[in-house]
Amino acid sequence: DVQLVESGGGSVQVGGSLTLSCVASGYTYISYCMAWFRQAPGKEREGVAHLDSDGTTNYADSVKGRFTISEDNAKNTLDLQMDSLKPEDSALYYCAAEPILVCALVAGVGGFGFWGQGTQVTVS
Repeated sequence: DVQLVESGGGSVQVGGSLTLSCVASGYTYISYCMAWFRQAPGKEREGVAHLDSDGTTNYADSVKGRFTISEDNAKNTLDLQMDSLKPEDSALYYCAAEPILVCALVAGVGGFGFWGQGTQVTVS
């Protein structure tokens, strides 16, 4: 099975930046959709950004232009660069993976089979 371990969360001031990293191991398929989700207290888990196996990216409207998802295949990491952070970005951020070519074919949160434990981001 795929194991995902996030890191990089923390507390930051409004307008600041953070980079989250997700180390992946245990791949058994060639292609994966990789994604970042977040969940604030009392709210549903929501997609932030995802990365298709061909490198295509997609972002939630709320983070477009501020967040960047990328991967380092040599290190097996999925990163999320977060700039111009706002208080509403505060949440527990999760890395997720699903062995599929195109993320658009994944049926939302429930469609991802592999999850990390989450890393907390607090913006104030």
